[in-house]
Amino acid sequence: MKAGNGILKGELKVKGGKLVKCSLSVKNGAIEHIKFTGDFFMYPEEKIEELEKELRGIEFNEGKIKNAMTRFFKDVEVLGACTDDFAAVVMNAKLTK
Repeated sequence: MKAGNGILKGELKVKGGKLVKCSLSVKNGAIEHIKFTGDFFMYPEEKIEELEKELRGIEFNEGKIKNAMTRFFKDVEVLGACTDDFAAVVMNAKLTK
């Protein structure tokens, strides 16, 4: 999806069997809202909300999303997933009906 509007959902089983999920809305080619869930752990816990806030307004573009996540995850500890897993679940999200 290069541009447009829609609600997308993604799910990714990562190495080690953990699950990372996301739901997001895209409007005019940019992330309007995003929510991550799954059986990973992020420390400090409130950082997941900061990541979601950081991604709002970013163009739905793999390079831009990966760059934002790489910057974000420098000061965050994640158990059960990695930066690439979060980027992959976003980019592999599919339109819902």
